[in-house]
Amino acid sequence: MLTLKGYQQRAIDTLDSFLSKARDRQNITEAYAETLQGQGLPPLAYRDYGFADVPYVCFRIPTGGGKTLLASHAIVTAAKSYLDVDFPITLWLVPSNTIRQQTVEALKKPGHPYREKLDFAFNHQVLVLDIDEVTQIRPQDIGQKAIVVVSTLANLRVNDTSGRKVYAYHENFEPHFAKLPPNHPYLDRLEKVGAADIQEVGLSAQELGKIKYSFANLLALHRPLLIVDEAHNARTSLTFDTLQRVHPAAIIEFTATPNTSTTNGSNILYHVSAAELKAEEMIKLPIILTEHQNWQDAVRDTVITRNKLALDAQKDEAYIRPLALLQAEAKNGEVTVEVLKAYLTDDLHIEADTIAIATGNQRELDGLNLFDPACPIEYIITIEALKEGWDCSFAYVFCSVKQVSSSKDAEQLLGRVLRMPFARRRMIEDLNRAYAHLATKGFANAAKELTDKLIAMGFEEMEVAAFLRQQAPVGGGQTDLFGPNGAEVSKPVPAALVIELPTMPNLEHLDEADKRQLAISEDNGAYVVRISGEVSEPLQQALLKAVGKKPAQEAIARDLRIHNQSIQAQQSPSERGESFGRLPLLCAVIQDELELVEPETILENGQLNLLDYPAKLNNFRIQETSNSFSIDMDGKEISYHIARQNEVINLNDDLLEVTEQDLIGWLDRECKQADVMQRDLIKFSSLLINDLLQTANINLTALVRNKYPLLRAVRDLIGLYRKRAQKTGYQQTLFGDDAQVLLSDEFVYRFSPQHYPARPPYYAGRYKFQKHFYPIIEDLKAQGEEYECAKAIDSLPEVKVWIRNLVRRDHASFWLPLAHNRFYPDFVCELKDGRMLVVEYKGEAYASNDDSAEKRAVGELWAKSSQGRCLFIMALEQDSDGRNVTRQMQDLIFKERRT
Repeated sequence: MLTLKGYQQRAIDTLDSFLSKARDRQNITEAYAETLQGQGLPPLAYRDYGFADVPYVCFRIPTGGGKTLLASHAIVTAAKSYLDVDFPITLWLVPSNTIRQQTVEALKKPGHPYREKLDFAFNHQVLVLDIDEVTQIRPQDIGQKAIVVVSTLANLRVNDTSGRKVYAYHENFEPHFAKLPPNHPYLDRLEKVGAADIQEVGLSAQELGKIKYSFANLLALHRPLLIVDEAHNARTSLTFDTLQRVHPAAIIEFTATPNTSTTNGSNILYHVSAAELKAEEMIKLPIILTEHQNWQDAVRDTVITRNKLALDAQKDEAYIRPLALLQAEAKNGEVTVEVLKAYLTDDLHIEADTIAIATGNQRELDGLNLFDPACPIEYIITIEALKEGWDCSFAYVFCSVKQVSSSKDAEQLLGRVLRMPFARRRMIEDLNRAYAHLATKGFANAAKELTDKLIAMGFEEMEVAAFLRQQAPVGGGQTDLFGPNGAEVSKPVPAALVIELPTMPNLEHLDEADKRQLAISEDNGAYVVRISGEVSEPLQQALLKAVGKKPAQEAIARDLRIHNQSIQAQQSPSERGESFGRLPLLCAVIQDELELVEPETILENGQLNLLDYPAKLNNFRIQETSNSFSIDMDGKEISYHIARQNEVINLNDDLLEVTEQDLIGWLDRECKQADVMQRDLIKFSSLLINDLLQTANINLTALVRNKYPLLRAVRDLIGLYRKRAQKTGYQQTLFGDDAQVLLSDEFVYRFSPQHYPARPPYYAGRYKFQKHFYPIIEDLKAQGEEYECAKAIDSLPEVKVWIRNLVRRDHASFWLPLAHNRFYPDFVCELKDGRMLVVEYKGEAYASNDDSAEKRAVGELWAKSSQGRCLFIMALEQDSDGRNVTRQMQDLIFKERRT
C-alpha cells in the first residue's frame, strides 16, 4: 500500500486528533481550538453554519499535494475516530462532471492508491458508486460494506428538490424504509411525498404525506460522512442548506484556496505549505518565469526550454519526456489553436506527430498514455480543456500566448506543470524546476499576474517570493536560462517590479539612492514605474500615496512586499549555495551495539510486556440512558462519550451469534502495534474481557454494542503502560549507572539547503534577519521573548548561520530523545569556529517545570558527550545571575572555548 508523505500523515493525524476530541468532549468548538493549539497555530473562530453537532473542517492543500488520496484516508479515519462504525457511508462531492468521472474510475479500480486504502481498512468490502448508480444500493449492503457515492455538488444544490434524481421517489429504495419503526428518531427529518412527486412518478393520492423513497432520504437516515473537493466553491447559503438536507455526521473539505472571509470562511484545520510539497518532492520549484513582448518569442523559447530539458532527461535514471503545454486563444483571438500549431510546424519545424490538440472539439489526447516511452507527444495545445482533472507529471513548461490575467484557465494550466515526475527529486537540477513563458502586452507585468495565479492556487505571499524567479530574455529574445553544455549561465534573480500609477508619485522627500531605483514613463495617461532593488519604507509610502483608492493601494502594497521578500530570499545562505554544519545525534551502546536513541530503542530497553501489567479497566460502567461510560485508570478519570450509538448501531443485529473470541479477535486486529507481541495482546485482551464480564450489568452484547469506546479504552490503557516502560527504558539508557552515551560520526543530522518544509505562519516582521540559513522562517512572531532571542542570535558575532528548527517534520528537524517524545530545540546555530550551538528558549513561567527539566538534562548530556564540538543552552530572558539572553550565550561560547 502506498505510504503517505510526511505532511499527508500529519494531516491525517491532525484529523484523528480533532475528531477524537470532538467525540470525547462532545464540544466541537473546544476540539477545534485545542487541535489548532496543538499545532502551535493562532486561535481561529469555529463557525458551524447551522451544523451545531457536526464537525465541519477544511484541509488547505496546494495544487499537487494529493487532496484525493488524503480524502480516501480521511474516510477511514472518520469511521474509526468519530463515526464508530465498521462500514461508513460517504457522499463524495466534486466540482465538475469531469472530475466526478475520474474520481469514480480511480476509486473503483483495484490497486489504485485511492481504492487501496479503503480495501485494506474495510477488508475489501467496499462499494463505490457514481451518483447515477445509487439505486444499486441494497439494504444488506448498509452496515456490511463501506459505501462511497461520488456526485457533483450541483446535483444536490437546488432550492426546489422536485425534478432532481437525488431527491426523486424511486421504488428501488422502498426496502430501505419498509421496516422503519414508527418511533424512529429520524422520521421527522425525512422528506415526504408531495403533490409534485405524485404527478412526476404517477403515485396514487394515498402516498401523499408518506416518506419519500429517495436517495436523499436514505442518506439522511444513515447520516453520511461528506467529503467536499474544491470546497471554496461550496460556501453559499444555498450550499449549506443543501448539505443539511442529507444530515451528515461530519463534513471534511479539501481545497487549495479556502474561503477565509469572516462570514462564509472555512474552518481550516490543517494547512500544507508549498515548501512542504517541495521538500517531499511532490512539486517542481522554483518556477522560472520568462516574459516576452510577443507571442512568437514566448513559443520559441518554450521550444528551446523543452528541448534542453529533454537532453537532461536522457541522463536521468527514470524515463522522462518533458512536455510543453501551450495555451492558445479562443477562435475570436489572434493566436488560435490553428495559428499556434502552424507556427510550431512551419516556423520552428516541429514534427506534427509530436503535437496534440486538446480542446472541447479536438480531443487528440483521448486514449493516449503520455507516460509510455513509445508515445511521441512533446507539445500539447489547449485553451482550457486541461484546466481540471488532467494529470501528467511530464509537463514541465507552460506557455501562454495571451494576457495571463485575462483568463482563470491559466491558473489551472500552470498547476499542471508543477507535479514532480514519480514524486522524487531528480539528480539534474533543471528537472526539479517548472518553467513559464508568458507573452505580455504593454509594460512587463507577467510576474505580477503570475503572482496572482500562484496565490489563487494556495501559495502564501512568502512562498511566492521564495519560489518565483524571473529570467530576462537576452540576445533577441532567446532566454539566457541555459549555457553551453547545459551549464546554467546565471541564477534567475528577482525581477524588477513594474507597477502602474494613476498619478505621478511625489519624489521630493526621497534620497538619491531611492530615486536611482526608479524608471518612470507615461503610457496612455498612466505612469509606469519600474523599480529595481529593495524598496525602502519612504519609497513605499511615496508610491502608495500616488495610488489613490484603498483596494488599489492594498494590491500595490502586496506586490511591494513580495518584491522585497523575493530579494531577501535570494540573499539567504541556502540560496547562495552555502552549507550548514553537521549535528551529531545522541547514541548509546545497547547490548554491545551502538544505536541511535529513539523511542523504539528506549522502549526495547524498557521491555514493554503487557502481561507484566494488570489487564483491568477500573470502574468501567455502561449507562444506556446517557450513552456514556467512564474508565478510571491509574487514579485519573477519563470520560468517553458514545457517538450517537442509537444512530449508528443496528439494534436488529443478532448479537447472540457474536462470541467472546470474536470480540477478542477484533480487539487484536484493531489494537495491533509493532512493539506488542500478538500472543501477548490476545492474552491481555482475553483477560481484560473476562474481567469486564464479571462486572454487574455488563454482558457480551453490551460490550459488542459499545466496542469502539471499549477499543479506545484498551488503547489508552496500553498507551499508559507503554509510557511506564518508556520512562524506565529512558532512564536506564541515558542516565543509568551502566549507560554508555556518546556521539558518533556514524549518526549525524545535516540540514539540506533544498529541504526546509516550513508551514505558515511565517515571520513577516520589519527586522531583517541576516544569518538565517533559509529564506523563510516558520512560526516566529514579530514581537515577544522568543523573537528577541532570535534577534540576539542573529546579532552574535560568533554565529555564522542559524536555523529556526522545525517541529515534527520528519527528516527536516533536529531532535533529541525524551522519555515519551522527541525534543525539538527552538534554534540551531553554526558558529564561525565550526562548533554547533543549540538554543532552547524558555519563558520564566516554564523554566522550572518537569518538561523543561527533562529537556535541559538531555540537552546538556548531548553537549557533554560531544567533547566540545556542541553546545546547549536553555536560555531565559534573564537568568539568576541577571544576565540577558545575549550574555548567557556569549558566556557559554567563550567558557567552552577556554575549556
